[in-house]
Amino acid sequence: MESLKILIPTDFSVQAEFAYLMVKKLEEKTPTEIHFLHVLDVPDTVTMDEGGNIQTCGEIDVNYVIKQQEIAERKLANLKILYGSHIQTNLVLGKLTDAIINFSEANHFDMIVMGTKGAWGIKEKLSGSETQIIARRSKTPLLSLMCDRSDLVIQNILLVHNFSNPVQEDLELMHKLIAAFGTKLHLLQITSGNVDAEKISVESNMKKFATLNNIENFECHLINDKDVENGVIHFNQMINMDIICIGTHGKGGVFHQSATEKLINHLFKPIISFHLNN
Repeated sequence: MESLKILIPTDFSVQAEFAYLMVKKLEEKTPTEIHFLHVLDVPDTVTMDEGGNIQTCGEIDVNYVIKQQEIAERKLANLKILYGSHIQTNLVLGKLTDAIINFSEANHFDMIVMGTKGAWGIKEKLSGSETQIIARRSKTPLLSLMCDRSDLVIQNILLVHNFSNPVQEDLELMHKLIAAFGTKLHLLQITSGNVDAEKISVESNMKKFATLNNIENFECHLINDKDVENGVIHFNQMINMDIICIGTHGKGGVFHQSATEKLINHLFKPIISFHLNN
């Protein structure tokens, strides 16, 4: 059975614990290599040499940074005591989201798993959480969740996509999850048009997509709704999904927020976001 290499960024909060509990659920079904990453968020002028020694040009007190490093190292050591010596821990310096993305891509992780507090109202529109930014920019798939889902039974995975131009996508992570849990994949497209008029064409494209991506156990779904976010929510009210997978083209920001980011904020389901080729 293929293994999963998973990165859990941690600030030692309860949300990071939720992420680990989700990974532990995956670990029950497939070999898993677990790495915790803590980022010391410091200016670029602060660096760490190969021996782990802090160096700074004087813009920030080096003793303060060393103290924060020592605290973080103790907390990371405690994670090994709490979760087991098989986990790996890492400490890096840098800007939080950049450091997580760079570390995940440099070390070829299958997935990043993050707990999120979500965001509500005007604050969400102006800034967005670290989880949203990583979902937008990371080439590594991101699984985000807002609560403890250690009780989750993974039987149905939802893939939300526009299947109008089916192509081969990088679905390696999804294939690993399907193989590990024996799940059914539900293909969902949301339209603002007439479902009856579009159904034959959409289902044909879904079947082409399944063939191109070696998907065998799947069902096709087409529903009408005003947007992707509401469509996913309403579909889940009709048919309960265990994990939601949704692609992103990297859009987002002050004037546009992708459906992926909205769902991360407002849906109490594990959500996997990944970048699409099409």
